[in-house]
Amino acid sequence: MTPSTADRPQMLVEEFEELARHAPESARLEFLNGKIGVKPMPDGNHGEIVAWLLKRCMQYRPELFLYPEQGLEVEAYRKGRAKPDGALAPEEYFVGKGEWAEPDGVLMVVEVTSHDRDADKRDRVEKPDGYAAAGIPVYLLVDRDLTSVIVYSDPERGVYRSVTSRAFGAVIELPDPVGFSLETEKLKDFTD
Repeated sequence: MTPSTADRPQMLVEEFEELARHAPESARLEFLNGKIGVKPMPDGNHGEIVAWLLKRCMQYRPELFLYPEQGLEVEAYRKGRAKPDGALAPEEYFVGKGEWAEPDGVLMVVEVTSHDRDADKRDRVEKPDGYAAAGIPVYLLVDRDLTSVIVYSDPERGVYRSVTSRAFGAVIELPDPVGFSLETEKLKDFTD
């Protein structure tokens, strides 16, 4: 039986952090399941979706902020590193925490799919596993390929026990600790 990259990672997490520190701005690196991944640069619609979500979060939860691209320590034993499109946390939560912060105070992470061949594995498989293992209460995936919004919640033993999917245009509940309804009709404007 061949060991997985989680058993034998491509490099140590400290080596990855050093590599990520010196990578050009156009290379958004992540380290999941023991291997390096490169997030594609966002297109205009991707950015508009993140901005739209940021505004919704500020409207319904003004004491929180949706931090774009904040590096988080994820997966079992904090050996993974992810840069979600957004991390919802109390205002000033990341002050003094550095490039890769512990996710203990993060209430929700947000990912918006990019049109690339790795989106399926990265956003629909690896990210939910990593975020659940880190104990992040809610993972919101805006899936542009499927024109749907998926809410993962109730993490237990490294798995989200609840997954709810709605088509763009429907209302979807962001459960506690986020605690508000998201009307997604506007997302139809951002499809390619």
